[in-house]
Amino acid sequence: MTIPKFATEAEEADWWFTHQDQLLEEFELAAKERRLGQGTAMRRALAADTGVQLDPEDAAKARAFAAKHGMSYETYVKKLVHVALQNDLEADAA
Repeated sequence: MTIPKFATEAEEADWWFTHQDQLLEEFELAAKERRLGQGTAMRRALAADTGVQLDPEDAAKARAFAAKHGMSYETYVKKLVHVALQNDLEADAA
């Protein structure tokens, strides 16, 4: 399967959406042939690094709020993720 170059994120998102059935077939075939786990996506998924790339503006805002609350940036971001996950879990339970 050849993935084209995209001019915009919207164009890329549309391509992935419209080709999802074909992609599923490719993954199912790869699983059947035991080829999964060799590609970049799988290596990244299995890697120990849990780093997340934030939008630079969001990262700057998080750094400012962390400093305001006397926390490290990492601690503040972990807290945000924890609170968001708890809120989603509570919303799902309701």
